[in-house]
Amino acid sequence: MSQESILLIMGGAFIILGLVAMVWGKVEQRSYDASLSTRRDLREFLDHWPPRIEAKALIIGGWISIVVGVALMAMSAWFLIRG
Repeated sequence: MSQESILLIMGGAFIILGLVAMVWGKVEQRSYDASLSTRRDLREFLDHWPPRIEAKALIIGGWISIVVGVALMAMSAWFLIRG
């Protein structure tokens, strides 16, 4: 297996992991907001205070993973073109 194909596979894996992390973060945030909306005290739901950083961290990590995956795929394409 050549270096280009390894980089291409790694890039695709990073992109898939990034998308999974972003979806997971959004689902976690929605479920947290839905659980808050059933409570009597809605201050935390309306004000979003205190902020819950776990879901945001998953989304940010997903974006970082996607950027790394795109960079790896671009490097793979560059090496394939250069020959």
